[in-house]
Parts: sequence; structure tokens; C-alpha cells
Amino acid sequence: MKIDPAILRALSLSPSTTTLSSHGGSGFTSTGKIDTTLPDGSKKSFFLKTGKGRDSAAMFAGEHASLNALHTVPSLCPQSFAHGELDDRSGSFLVTDFLDMSTTRSATGDKERGSGMSLAQKLGKLHTTPAPIPSGYSKPVFGFPVSTCCGNTEQDNTWTESWAEFYAERRLRTILRQAEQNNGKDASLHATVEKVAQEVVPRLIGDDHLNGGAPITPVAVHGDLWSGNKGRGRIGGQGAVEDVVFDPSSCYAHNEYELGIMKMFGGFGKAFLREYHDICPKTEPVEEYEDRVALYELYHHLNHYAIFGGGYKGGAMSIMRDLIRKYGSKDEL
Repeated sequence: MKIDPAILRALSLSPSTTTLSSHGGSGFTSTGKIDTTLPDGSKKSFFLKTGKGRDSAAMFAGEHASLNALHTVPSLCPQSFAHGELDDRSGSFLVTDFLDMSTTRSATGDKERGSGMSLAQKLGKLHTTPAPIPSGYSKPVFGFPVSTCCGNTEQDNTWTESWAEFYAERRLRTILRQAEQNNGKDASLHATVEKVAQEVVPRLIGDDHLNGGAPITPVAVHGDLWSGNKGRGRIGGQGAVEDVVFDPSSCYAHNEYELGIMKMFGGFGKAFLREYHDICPKTEPVEEYEDRVALYELYHHLNHYAIFGGGYKGGAMSIMRDLIRKYGSKDEL
């Protein structure tokens, strides 16, 4: 397979010592493996994604930034090295560490332990690491430097000082507009999402309520952490086998936001959550924890409805009715 010159330039690789082969698969992109010999004679492999159209450029810019934000815990995910436009103008590319998931044993057998951390421990470490302070602010805030894509939904990550405002505006109302654009207007859905944004969000995660009114520290979240985006492999195809994640859709958020998608599709049991919460305790009020996670899960039901339509609307409506019954005003929709 021919390698576009833009990729070679971005990685400073020689075409004479570099090859590209098809590898893996993705719902929205084409994927491949780059193998090269470096000037010092060592071998290195990269993972390549390419996509067509303008949407792929935004998607790859977001994934590049997301992976490198998660790389605060280096053994958690591949590092991203480059993204950009292909010279042939057919689309865009993203190049990351190659993640070898073909073996469950380290290159040198069980002697090589690597980080020695479980996925729960890595996630706990990520979620107890404060976000960096963006330019123009004096403290970490919620959002992200670029938009990110959850599935093929481009997310608005505009910096916002209030977590409740970020979640209501940048997630719930934004995905409602996308769902209406894709599937048509739905008066009942629209009214119910608005009621959640206006009444449930301030009641459950309002700035003067969540964490007893003390500020929530923004942390990097994967943003799309379901069982299909985690596994075990060797980052860079070398060293120890690690618990790893990939295909992130990150932002700097309340750490419990991560748990919404994890609950929606399962794959993270009680033992995982106990280990995680030993490092990253539940936010106060603890008795409202399950309802907060349901509120965060709601976004992903709405996103899946926006992308796929069908039964995901029912799941979203069920969550919203339960939350409104507990935390909304008593007037009927």
C-alpha cells in the first residue's frame, strides 16, 4: 500500500524504509499499520487512520488531543503523534502508537510487569489529576481545546466555568438539536429534555449543590468508555501487556460523567467500581450518586438516538421521566 507523503513528513520517516499494510477496522475510518526502520536501526510500528471529507479532519484533531490528554497516565492509552490533511486531498489522517492486542502475554513473558496498574487504578489516577489551566483563565475549567466526536457527533467543548451549565448547554441541548436535525422534531422529547436541563441539572449537579457547593475540579475523561473501547495489549507493540483504552472523545469534566457511558453498555462490574472509588471517591451527596450517573448516561442515549434513531429514544425518555419524578417540579409535561 502506498503511503501518502504528508504522513511521511509528519513522522519524519523515509519512504525507502517504511511500509503500510491494512490492519483492523473502524466504523467511520480506514485503518492500517505503518512499519518503519528508524535511522538508529531500530524498528517501530504506528497505527494509521484515514478518513474522507471535512468531518474526518475535525474527528482526528479531537482524537489526537484526546489521546494526549489521557496520556497523562502513559500506560492507559496509545500516544498520538500527528494528524493532518493528506497530500492527495482525499481526506485526513491520524497516526498513533500501534497497539498490539494479538497477544495476552508480554514480549518477555510474565517477567515484565509494566505499570502493574489495573484499568480501574489507571482511571482513578486520571480522574484525580487536575486539568491544565487554559489560556485566559486562572484555574482549570470545563471543556476542551478542540471539539471531539462521540461516534460521528461533533461535540461543542467551549470552555465553561460552571459544570452544570456545560452539561446542560454543551451536551443535553446540543445533542437535542442534533437529534432533531437527524430525526425530525419531536415535541415530547424536546419538552422533556428542556425540563431536565432547566430543573434536574441544577438540582442534581448545580454549582451550589454538587460537592456541598465546593468547586468540582475538572479532570480528563475518555468520554466514550464502553467495553468496545477497552482491552489488553502492548502499546507500541513492545513491552508489557497492559489494560488500555482507545478511541476517546475527551473533555475536562466532572469525573462521574465518565460513568454514564460505562453504565449504559456494562462491562465494568462492582469490583471494578469499588477499586476505582477507593482512589476516586463518590462525590457528595453520595446518596444521589446513582441519579447523577443516570443523568450522565442520558446524554449517550440521546446521542445514540441522534445517530441511529429507533429505540434509543425510549431509553432516554425513561431516564428523564425517572429523574423528573424525583427532582423536577410536579407539573405535568
